[in-house]
Amino acid sequence: MSDLEAPTYRSPLLDLPGAVEGEGVDRGVAAHYGAISPEQRALEAGEAFVDLSHRDVVTITGPDRLGWLHSLTTQAFEGLAPGTPTQGLVLSPQGRVEHAFHGVDDGEAFVAHTEPGQGAALASYLDSMRFMMRVEVTLESQTRAVLGLPGLRFVVIPRSELTSAPDSYGTPVGTWAWEALRIAAGVPRLGLDTDDKSIPNEYGWQYDASTGTSELMRAVHLAKGCYRGQETVARIHNLGRPPRRAVLLHLDGSAEHLPAHGSEVVLDGRRVGFVGSTARHHELGPIALAVVKRSVPLEATLLADGVAAAQEALVDPEVGLHVRPTL
Repeated sequence: MSDLEAPTYRSPLLDLPGAVEGEGVDRGVAAHYGAISPEQRALEAGEAFVDLSHRDVVTITGPDRLGWLHSLTTQAFEGLAPGTPTQGLVLSPQGRVEHAFHGVDDGEAFVAHTEPGQGAALASYLDSMRFMMRVEVTLESQTRAVLGLPGLRFVVIPRSELTSAPDSYGTPVGTWAWEALRIAAGVPRLGLDTDDKSIPNEYGWQYDASTGTSELMRAVHLAKGCYRGQETVARIHNLGRPPRRAVLLHLDGSAEHLPAHGSEVVLDGRRVGFVGSTARHHELGPIALAVVKRSVPLEATLLADGVAAAQEALVDPEVGLHVRPTL
């Protein structure tokens, strides 16, 4: 497992009444404000926002930025309209996921954000690939802040406006609310739900442009030019099947604990995968994202860190496509 390490940071919104700081990669922002299930419902109802200001922000400026990103990443950036949210991945030559980011172009700059503590590495990689292109890459985590909005959407604001965010975006809720809804939607986080062997096909990050389903909200465009790692993604999509698959686990609610991050998923005494993110959802109960071997039967009951778990398919084990077209 590749555990993310967040830099030392403390959001000013932690000074609000009832705020309890998160742990691990999500330290520095509020996990909750004292009302865990109501916070999830408020976010679902469109009445709240989440302080994700611990995420790193990278901006790319210059007239060549979209074509350049198109050539380097898994996403189709050429012709991206201003204000259109999207996400992209940077893959290794073997097709393994090295960087993941969300972002929006405003007509003058592409403003991207990534996991806490990962912005410097992303900016360094992008900067090393500029060559003669008219682009500039800047790490702006100190001046810009990310908020999570209903529908698992994002907005990036000036960090100086963070304390006044409730005036514009509603009630602040914690990352536990965001994580519960994200996990239920089957959306992975790099470094939490992935390891150093992860390829996009295992998570349904890819989409076929011919289907017209939520294209820009998936990170891998299957109908674009060459980029590093494309051969692996295309070969598995067209000819093979992913060696593993992401799955939503519905955990036994009678267990006293949630499975630990990175703990084993077991079937008949054999390790068949690992646990990523976990949460207690206000309707579904305890849930988790996990990655298991493709050959694991969908109907099999698994053990996740000793907790019985039923599976809900997120990726078709036969073709490696996501079965939730709204993602």
